Amino acid sequence: MRTMRTAAAAAALVTAAGLALAACGSDDGGGSAADKPATVEKQQPKGGTVLDQPFSKPDLTLTDTHGKSYDLIEKTKGHPTLLYFGYTHCPDVCPLTMSNISMAKSKLSKEQQKKLRVVFVTSDPKRDTPKELRKWLDGQDPSFIGLTGDFDTIQAGARSVGVSIAPSYKKKNGDVVSTHGAQVLAFSPEDDKAHVLYTEGNSGPDILKKDLPKLIEGKTP
Repeated sequence: MRTMRTAAAAAALVTAAGLALAACGSDDGGGSAADKPATVEKQQPKGGTVLDQPFSKPDLTLTDTHGKSYDLIEKTKGHPTLLYFGYTHCPDVCPLTMSNISMAKSKLSKEQQKKLRVVFVTSDPKRDTPKELRKWLDGQDPSFIGLTGDFDTIQAGARSVGVSIAPSYKKKNGDVVSTHGAQVLAFSPEDDKAHVLYTEGNSGPDILKKDLPKLIEGKTP
């Protein structure tokens, strides 16, 4: 495990990661921790977290909402890209996060919107079919890209960028829960690496509205 540059930064990120993982329900079975937890260069109290060592895009080839194969690395190459792992039946964090992104994106110029890619990868592929994903994402923004596929493949891809997800499970009351990290990773068009991540507490529409123009230009907010 890589070390934080300061004890304060370590404590802050551990707290943020814990909240993110619990966002859509906690798993009594305990999903495995991410293989590569993010390390931070500095904490921004009113914005994203700048990573000490940026993440490369996950090597994922999944199925998009049109039922076609989608190579994440190739399809988003050279584009500013926001990546989020979640599921359509999520009762709170997922719809709020995607809504925040949608609201911030709507404030961009048409040219900026054309450049931006927003990718939602399901953590619950058993229920999130391409059709289900498309219907749900259309309620947020028709341009959002939805991907589904083999859970193990998705989980490995999430781990590669420090996001922990666990297989969905059924609670005693019959509810199905998919436990996942709530990080939004922002990949630069300059090198296709994630230099900034946003967690549940710092991904509001005002923050994203301020940061997105810089991210689209390949700059760090």
